[in-house]
Amino acid sequence: VQDVASGRDPGSGGDEGFRRRWKEEICRILAEIQAPLSPLLLRWLCHWMLPKLLTRLFLSVQLHRGQLEMVLRAARTPEVPLVFLCSHQSQVDGPLLSFVLLSQGIGVPRVTVGAWTSPRLRSLLQRLGGIFLPSGAAQTWGDRDEGLPGAVLDAYMQEVLQSRQPLVLFLEEPPASLRLADPSRCWLLRVLRALRDEAVPDVLIVPVGIAYDVAP
Repeated sequence: VQDVASGRDPGSGGDEGFRRRWKEEICRILAEIQAPLSPLLLRWLCHWMLPKLLTRLFLSVQLHRGQLEMVLRAARTPEVPLVFLCSHQSQVDGPLLSFVLLSQGIGVPRVTVGAWTSPRLRSLLQRLGGIFLPSGAAQTWGDRDEGLPGAVLDAYMQEVLQSRQPLVLFLEEPPASLRLADPSRCWLLRVLRALRDEAVPDVLIVPVGIAYDVAP
């Protein structure tokens, strides 16, 4: 991030003004990506809202015990972050998967949200663990001319993986298709760059399957 910022024209105001302006710009980009988690909102969602919503939507929610045991064993692997790759079936996938992972003691995951949302919904999802691509970050494979938004996004992904926060990447937008969505390509590229730059020694990729008798 510093390398990209230092390569920009500082304009007027001297070095101090240049650093202040770029620090403000970096903080603005980071605020587009995420917001601090809200423990109060998370407790309300997991202990009241989601159970009520799930009982209204579904007759039952079934977990494959063998697969769950494998995930729990993977979560105990030292110094290796978990990246969950999931096909997108409905808008309920993100909250449902977060609820399952949190209830099993794996932690609050960071969940990529690729679809456009209103500012209010975006702010709410960010405080529940949702992360968004910043405006200006390329959404294609291998585009290196991404400027400051791309550099901040790379640094953010490295920090998430180094801190071993569970990460959920949805591979396409609902309704599900066989084509990898552009936002998913962008997020996957960040994981590969973190590995290439040796920000983390390894990543455990965990495929997740969610199926509905009738999609909500």
